[in-house]
Amino acid sequence: MNDVLTDRVRATPDATALIDAGSGREWSYAELDTAVDRTAGRLAGLGIEPGDHLGCLLDTRPATVRLVHAALRLGCVLVPLNTRLTPDQLETRIERADLAGLICGADTEANAVVASEIPVASVDETEHTAVTALTDVEAIRFEPATRSRDDPCLMLATSGTTGRPKLVVLTVGNLVASAVASAFRLGVLPGDRWLSPLSIYHMGGLAPIVRSALYGTTAVLVGEGGTGGNEGGGFDAATARHVLAAYDCTGISLVPTMLRRLLDDGDLPDSLRFVLLGGAPASTGLIERCARRNVPAYPTYGMTETASQVATARPDEAFTHADTVGQPLFGTDLAVVDTAGERVDRGETGEIVVAGSTVFAGYYDDPDATAAAFSADGFHTGDVGNRDAEGRLWVTGRLDERIVTGGENVDPEAVADTLTAHPAVAEAVVVGLDDSEWGERVGALVVSEGDLDAEAVQNYCRERLAGFELPRTVGFVESLPRTASGTVKRDRVRELLRERGQ
Repeated sequence: MNDVLTDRVRATPDATALIDAGSGREWSYAELDTAVDRTAGRLAGLGIEPGDHLGCLLDTRPATVRLVHAALRLGCVLVPLNTRLTPDQLETRIERADLAGLICGADTEANAVVASEIPVASVDETEHTAVTALTDVEAIRFEPATRSRDDPCLMLATSGTTGRPKLVVLTVGNLVASAVASAFRLGVLPGDRWLSPLSIYHMGGLAPIVRSALYGTTAVLVGEGGTGGNEGGGFDAATARHVLAAYDCTGISLVPTMLRRLLDDGDLPDSLRFVLLGGAPASTGLIERCARRNVPAYPTYGMTETASQVATARPDEAFTHADTVGQPLFGTDLAVVDTAGERVDRGETGEIVVAGSTVFAGYYDDPDATAAAFSADGFHTGDVGNRDAEGRLWVTGRLDERIVTGGENVDPEAVADTLTAHPAVAEAVVVGLDDSEWGERVGALVVSEGDLDAEAVQNYCRERLAGFELPRTVGFVESLPRTASGTVKRDRVRELLRERGQ
């Protein structure tokens, strides 16, 4: 099969493919196709070949859209990297992904130079001696790739419980199946315009780019100042709300924090058909606000390993069944199992297991982690939930202690390891604390061997952790609360942090 853009441009070359609200520029599918061909030729000139792993250190912008489609056309595997990582974290992920090249921008090239063993090119002008401007690379002729549905095309990092980043390998078939299943749930109209303020290093940001090309609809980028990654830290609600209205957008992908800010900023336009709400659980209060204001909220449950959505509730379900994420999407088999791996009855709680054509191929170069994640029933998500008689799903917790803050996954053990590397920290435990803005925030209880306060701890971490990983709440104790067997009482840790007003 061809890349989706090649097939799309044959069908509707004059349809609007992309709008950049920041500049007001629009591209037809024919114009986007030409630009993608040029980008793919320059990637080939950089030495990127079919099957190579190509890193992308860009936030969502037109150049990123061109790169996504160019990688698909060239036949390489795109590896979007979190633009908010520290240089040390980024270097680890670059080595882990076996990259053949890395594409950055003016705002990310300072960190990109840690990839000194591979070609680094910028989509912007550059004066850095270790970075080449992609426009200066001579485009060479290449043969557009043809792929089967089982061929890998994307690798995305996900945070697990071991502290070692895992790379999820997604295939062409995974992306197509996810787009089809989503269309059956959300619907697709010829005039749809999907606003995408999320970063492409998460599926929530990347999916609208691929899906719009498959559907023949329009992807809208919010423009400079309106994005903030999946955490929403830099999200400008006023800008996004203006773009929604100015361009008659019919859909938008958000995390709960972003939607809350939009609602606080004012009314949303009547053109909206759907607000796809994922990345973190949506509170009952937020969904109730949507019901009162006729906002078409579609709370969804998904993950990188399933190429985005697993289950999605339509507004009528979401408004009448508190906290549900709805029924599984077309082609998705969803089971709830007990600790022995046996399926439980409806209404009973257990681990959520997913199978179907959207489920990933495995973790890159990690057969042990892949084997541990699967059983005969499918992929074990590590999430806990239950289903009612009609098949609606409720997600109620995690088997592990992973923290989800504003849609970003945080490995508490990795944060704790960073803390205990401080010479004045004897022990530390990291937990998620309820937060009205972010869903959860990172909290740390520390045993100190010296003169240390919360500010000093945070300053130390700021140099070593991504912003979303920073402990926002820090408390100090003489010893960690433990059971008789020595296990840290994590619930007690949360109580101590709350009791001290941290």
